Amino acid sequence: MGVDIQKILSKLRIEQLNEMQQHAAEAIQGSDGDVVLLSPTGSGKTLAYMLPLLQLLNSDSAEVQAMVVTPGRELALQSDNVLKSMGSGFRSVSCYGGRAAMDEHRVLKDVKPQIVFGTPGRLNDHLEKENIARYHIRYLVIDEFDKCLEMGFQGEMQRLIKSLSGLQRRILLSATSAEEIPLFVNMGKKGTLIDFRSDDEQTSERVTLYEVRSPLKDKLDTLRQLLLGFGNESSIVFLNYRDSVERVDNYLRQQGFVTSCFHGGLEQKQREDALYKFSNGSANVLVSTDLASRGLDIPNIQNIIHYHLPESEDGYIHRVGRTARWDTTGRTFFILNSGEHIPSYVEGDVVPYTETEPQPTQQPPLPRMGTLYIGKGKKDKISKGDIVGFLCKTGGLKADEIGRIDVKDRYAYVAVRRERLQQVLRQTQGEKIKGIRTIIEPVR
Repeated sequence: MGVDIQKILSKLRIEQLNEMQQHAAEAIQGSDGDVVLLSPTGSGKTLAYMLPLLQLLNSDSAEVQAMVVTPGRELALQSDNVLKSMGSGFRSVSCYGGRAAMDEHRVLKDVKPQIVFGTPGRLNDHLEKENIARYHIRYLVIDEFDKCLEMGFQGEMQRLIKSLSGLQRRILLSATSAEEIPLFVNMGKKGTLIDFRSDDEQTSERVTLYEVRSPLKDKLDTLRQLLLGFGNESSIVFLNYRDSVERVDNYLRQQGFVTSCFHGGLEQKQREDALYKFSNGSANVLVSTDLASRGLDIPNIQNIIHYHLPESEDGYIHRVGRTARWDTTGRTFFILNSGEHIPSYVEGDVVPYTETEPQPTQQPPLPRMGTLYIGKGKKDKISKGDIVGFLCKTGGLKADEIGRIDVKDRYAYVAVRRERLQQVLRQTQGEKIKGIRTIIEPVR
């Protein structure tokens, strides 16, 4: 019992909790009622519920005590990773569709998590098969509860909540307010509403809004020129359809950009690879549907580009919420052809973007990092420290030339400085890591 919050914050390189997080902590720890937390995208809601929740759990127990429901697998994975990065000592597992439930069952038995993150359908599956014991679950968190309802999960969520007879507390989080919280959520009468949404601020004042005119109906060349002017800044290009994402991504790759392509039609591994490359600095541009507008907490995204106009005000708010997270600044760009105009729901001054056009011969800059795949992971007793030691000693790298490392059960991804990638591949070829021979190859 008892978690050292200051130690966790220092590990996450956060000086102190913001005002919203402090209010959430007081409400979750200081009462025994349910909590609804409404706060803009990017304000740190995951930490806001997770830190106080850890204070309420019993670290000595091997039972699942808290369940976090998310509308999509990306948010489940990301929240699970946030908890793991805290080094709190609590065990967790994420469960979602798109992979074998049997594999997850093995992980659940092996890890004995105290917190489980997951999508409603998959969590129901595990509860019904008794892969997760429901009797000790006291805390239910529904993250992006408005999105869960919007995506038609009412029936599955109703089933889930009905099966958790021992529930004592519910914590609901959202960046926007659902019309009403359904009765089946069984929110207590003595609940607390924490609303940190600004009445008059649609997007953060740290975001500058620009319009970019495309002389042609097809905006591809305008997009290319815009991106060339950004150097190797991190940008997301939003489109409304999967086939449009594929088309724009293929075009940018042909033009020499290093991109990640992301939409709901891709296999789960492809989606994870795409997000990993973008978030670790191995791709400068993420080309995506609105699937990437929610739940992805990737820091330092400087530019949001609306290649297609957002289909609603809510969609717009979530797209722009990807930039200017915490206390950083960001820019958002509307690419408009002659038949389009800025949607009426966009508040604030939208100014023409008049940066100097790039030279016709200018080439897209390469990202700072490249990604290595290492064919061994946790199950082979390989840790982050082992990988850093191996890359420094055998690969000839300095510690500051290694970026983010993600060690999975059977493999690992490592970001390294792009200009050193070939050297590392040469020097590690055929070499063993901790006495184990393994594949080491670049992720394209």
